[in-house]
Amino acid sequence: MRSFCDCREEAVIVDAVAYPTKTELRAEILAARRALAPQLHDAEAHALSRHLTTLIGPDETVCAYVPVGSEPGSAELIDSLLRRGVRVLLPVAHHDAAGLPVPLLWGEYRPGRLVAARFGLLEPAEPWLPADAIASASVVLVPALAVDRTGVRLGRGAGFYDRSLPLAAPAARLVAVVRDDELVARLPAEPHDVRMTHALMPTGGLTELDQGMTEPT
Repeated sequence: MRSFCDCREEAVIVDAVAYPTKTELRAEILAARRALAPQLHDAEAHALSRHLTTLIGPDETVCAYVPVGSEPGSAELIDSLLRRGVRVLLPVAHHDAAGLPVPLLWGEYRPGRLVAARFGLLEPAEPWLPADAIASASVVLVPALAVDRTGVRLGRGAGFYDRSLPLAAPAARLVAVVRDDELVARLPAEPHDVRMTHALMPTGGLTELDQGMTEPT
């Protein structure tokens, strides 16, 4: 990936050039993910699952998601939470009458009861919980294409999580699940962004993000 993804010595050089747009970043990261060998994807998914054992304890409620395509993670990651006595809520995407995204609904994960949905997603079958059910979660695992050191997350641009994350409990850990080179120095930020508190990576494990960090000028 290009130098914007290196958060070490090259960061000074990056600040001297124009940043790629969100659209360009999404295309670049998705292409890199699609090129990942299946064996490496599976190994990284297994590593993510191991790291979760130190992050989440029994009897907690966790908002998670079912990875699709080349997204980091696997269904096994969700199953491993369930086996440890964790209550797992999965998102359900809806639009309003005007076709605009609305905050996600949630459904309790039950193995074998996922149904196909739009965008190639797998979602829990009804009954569903209201959007504010996210407030019951101590950890929210958030799909991301990248996240920066200040907690700014790059999603796919649909807007569902932008509308849902403000409903999370103030003390909840908001965890962007990414590959190791998708934790970057800086991403374009917008006023409505809800910043992540942590990144979860296959090699780097759980990394706390500095939401109060001043962005470079």
